[in-house]
Amino acid sequence: MTFDYAARRERLARLLPAHEVHALLVTSPVNVRYLTGLASSNAAVLVRADGTALLATDNRYIGAARELDVPSVEAADVAGRLKEPGAGIEAASMSVAAYHRLGEGLVPLGPVVELLRAVKDEGELELIRTACEITDRAFADVAPKIAPGMTERELAGLLDRRMTELGADKPAFDTIVAAGENGAVPHHAPTARELRAGDLVTMDFGARYQGYHADMTRTVSLGPPAAWQREVYELVAAAQRAGRHALAPGASAGEVDAAARSVIEDAGHGTHFRHGLGHGVGLEIHEEPFLGPSRTGRLEDRVPITVEPGVYLPGRGGVRIEDTLVTREGGPELFTKTTKELLVL
Repeated sequence: MTFDYAARRERLARLLPAHEVHALLVTSPVNVRYLTGLASSNAAVLVRADGTALLATDNRYIGAARELDVPSVEAADVAGRLKEPGAGIEAASMSVAAYHRLGEGLVPLGPVVELLRAVKDEGELELIRTACEITDRAFADVAPKIAPGMTERELAGLLDRRMTELGADKPAFDTIVAAGENGAVPHHAPTARELRAGDLVTMDFGARYQGYHADMTRTVSLGPPAAWQREVYELVAAAQRAGRHALAPGASAGEVDAAARSVIEDAGHGTHFRHGLGHGVGLEIHEEPFLGPSRTGRLEDRVPITVEPGVYLPGRGGVRIEDTLVTREGGPELFTKTTKELLVL
């Protein structure tokens, strides 16, 4: 997949006067990749308001950098080589030590490139769609193997290996498998705890494909669910459906969160939903925008984002259901298509 990196830099350049800087020194590796196509652990790009740019990296990456459509230089002090008085810097990615080393005259800025990245082009969406297809297929292949006696770690390993076999670069993040009472912990790390008949088992996982991420969560039942388990599952499914339907260009991040959260609060479980409703996905697994009670800003068209409400009951277990979708003018497009009916295994 090829992208128009020059057009991305031009869009960034047009934003700089509003931030009262004549240039931006980009040091976040993800943002450097977005603006130039160079994936590295040590590079920076200076983008000026006049549309010109200069990329600096070290000798490990200079050959790849010189193949790109932006002038590049080899530099031991990558950021220092691109320093220009009055330029903006990415406050979230530059260390305090580096800031002081570069000296005065630089202007710390917030997430300028990150907000630009939130709206994807169709090429990016195709890569995310493929990552989600791999994720769906991995679940379909692994689900029949889930059985009592398997450990959380073993199940996580099955999902990870299957995604790689199906073409993923690697898992998009550390896969979560939470069985029984561990399901009450939203980001539980898999352990040697064995799956047992009667457990709800939550799996949160995704594939990374050509740098772009997928994110999906499904909760299944090992054997017929108890009445309370089915009740909680149906509640979370209703909240997730409400959140999906609220996704639209122009909707505020807080409004989308409230659409799902109110369903859970009205059922008396408001204190058992302890995280935001969702987040953007792309070159990072968690990126702008974020959906939550205190989040501001409005969604735009072509924003891939998750909707993932959950109910977590300490000592008993929990349920989370998550999809990756993209906002569209005619209604959200669903990328993760595994059934949201409660699977009884």
